[in-house]
Amino acid sequence: MPELTPTQRLYFDDAYLRAFQARVVALSEWRGQPAVILDVTAFYPEGGGQPADQGTLAGVAVRDVQEKDDIIYHIVAEPLPAGVGDTVAGEIAWERRFDHMQQHTGQHTISAAFYRLFGADTMSWHLGAEYVSIDINRTNLTDAQLQEAEHAANAIVWDDVPVTAQILTREELAKLEMRKGSDREGGIRVVSIGEWDRIGCGGTHVASAGRVGAIGVRRTETRGNLTRVEFVCGARALADYHRKTSTLNAAVAALKTRAEDVLPQIERLLAQTDEQRRDLTDLRRKLLAYEARELLADPAGSVAERPVVCRRMDERDMETLRTLAGQIADLGGVALLGGACAGKAHLAFAGPKDAPLDLNAALKAALPLVGGKGGGQKFQAQGGGPDIAGLDAALAQARSHLLG
Repeated sequence: MPELTPTQRLYFDDAYLRAFQARVVALSEWRGQPAVILDVTAFYPEGGGQPADQGTLAGVAVRDVQEKDDIIYHIVAEPLPAGVGDTVAGEIAWERRFDHMQQHTGQHTISAAFYRLFGADTMSWHLGAEYVSIDINRTNLTDAQLQEAEHAANAIVWDDVPVTAQILTREELAKLEMRKGSDREGGIRVVSIGEWDRIGCGGTHVASAGRVGAIGVRRTETRGNLTRVEFVCGARALADYHRKTSTLNAAVAALKTRAEDVLPQIERLLAQTDEQRRDLTDLRRKLLAYEARELLADPAGSVAERPVVCRRMDERDMETLRTLAGQIADLGGVALLGGACAGKAHLAFAGPKDAPLDLNAALKAALPLVGGKGGGQKFQAQGGGPDIAGLDAALAQARSHLLG
């Protein structure tokens, strides 16, 4: 491939350019996928936290756009029906591009709010498919402070402050108050939101802050000495509002209450559920205690004068089998319980701690017959496997191991 000159970036001059004409400079590849290099492009390559544009070139889908050494590679779904030197038409997937412009400009705006109000620098940012996040070097922000930053950022949006970009020399840069500069060599592209924010950035942005629409903070998370702030802008903020309003309205209808009473009502219901769950657990234990006594009345044998219960009890989950086995052990008996539940064979063994038993050894003898694994101690062991057909043989093997 001949030496290439840097791709001219049309989006630097006009981020709203949706369609353009360009000359094919080279047909290449990017990580095994066909790629096209143009003399000029309106496609934004992935970088600086902003995802790549998508769209079409000569009617072929552009799946990704990447940059290396100032050369922009357009990764396409299939080879272009054009050769080197041909002129092709490019078209940006506008809804995706405009969404990224809204989110990116919103990120500048709210990052500046945290910087101005609380001296918090944005250390990194990410523009995801559902939300945007920034990591700021400040922790323990209160809800009131988060709302203050959110309101300050939206005030810039409501004032529709102009957003401009210009290439400056380092000498010119030194004369300006910057939130953050750039390490790039040569001229630096500086994006300004009026006097509110000024930062070195190569991304795409809306023409004025009002086009961000709105900025809404979703949640925060402390990550070491940083706070991750998740937020949405523009159409995403509207979609987020609709989702949450729909959920709230459904909760209001289900609980037959007012919107402002939904949370207290849920808290009351959760408290009642916890109480009922405790009552139910207690009742289950009492019922299992009665069942344990009935089972001990009909033992399969005895070991060291301890009655041994060996039963298959299907549709009992492992927790129930373990509890029932424990109840039998508490009453002085030895339990060898098994059951098929949820497509798996379960084994739960238990006995008094002072009895001369090795239930773990009995389990190890039984497990191969259900193709399973497990373990425990001499007085308590449990396990299981996928071979339900071998469950009866496994219980018989454990019984034989224990009783001889």
